[in-house]
Amino acid sequence: MCTEATDRRTRHGSAGLVAALDIGGTKIAGALVDRDGRILLRARRPTPAQEDGDTVMGAVAAVLAELAASPLWAGAVAVGIGSAGPVDAAAGTVSPVNVPGWRGYPLVARVREATGGHLPVALVGDGVAMTAAEHRHGAARGHDNALCMVVSTGVGGGLVLDGRLHPGPTGNAGHIGHMSVDLDGDPCPCGGRGCVERLASGPNIARRALENGWRPGPDGDTSAAAVAVAAHAGDAVARASFDRAARALAAGIAATASLVEVDIAVIGGGVAGAGETLFAPLRRALRDYATLSFVHDLTVVPARAGNDAGLLGAAAAASLLLGAPEDGHPATRR
Repeated sequence: MCTEATDRRTRHGSAGLVAALDIGGTKIAGALVDRDGRILLRARRPTPAQEDGDTVMGAVAAVLAELAASPLWAGAVAVGIGSAGPVDAAAGTVSPVNVPGWRGYPLVARVREATGGHLPVALVGDGVAMTAAEHRHGAARGHDNALCMVVSTGVGGGLVLDGRLHPGPTGNAGHIGHMSVDLDGDPCPCGGRGCVERLASGPNIARRALENGWRPGPDGDTSAAAVAVAAHAGDAVARASFDRAARALAAGIAATASLVEVDIAVIGGGVAGAGETLFAPLRRALRDYATLSFVHDLTVVPARAGNDAGLLGAAAAASLLLGAPEDGHPATRR
């Protein structure tokens, strides 16, 4: 009897696959992705975010090892990494704010070692990866100027300008999460104050709700998803926490649109799963911040590439190494 992996290899062919990694503060996801953006195999581990750098790398290596154990791995021709940032694509290093054990960590070199040293590796920030996925497959498709955001454990972003992915020299362009929207606000782990992430990320939505008197249900769930359920049910404190997050996002989006004239902002990530609990106050707040005539038509929409946006975007970035550009921007070779 053929295995599922063998069956998929028969149907789709095993050549030209990309091993994609989506690395965040909560989980490390991996996949083998074909040229059409189909995910043929998955692996996942929780991120040991508060452990030392080598322990975090151990989780990454475990994901890669699980993928490599499949017969499909023989068709892998590159590795694409979308990582929480900041990243330095030119140096191949990462310094995720929510993973303190990784500061200037040589992720590209370590991934190359973990995969046997023969596969080319492309590194982009997770926001840039999500942007590549949304521009190719999702809500930003057909838009020449777009801001795409991941609102989850952290807040990341990426830009499409003049129809091309715009990662910037180090791969961090569009990193809206660490734009200050409250000059006298709370300190952020990045070293700034009043950052969008400090106000709008999932953990901070939950933190603010708890600090202001919200209490979880019998299951004890204190996540942002639980706060969203409470807000939807009419809990005033939970709604106020989402409203505050929405205003921070609106301020950051409007400032970005005023600077580079994007006409659409696409929001994905776990917090976006709150639906209108987030998007309704976000659209209202945007009217207060996007006041200039050339940003009046700015729209905000949910992402469409789904939870796989990071993996699909990492694969799209790596595909540039194969001489088949998907966004017109040359890949960073390491």
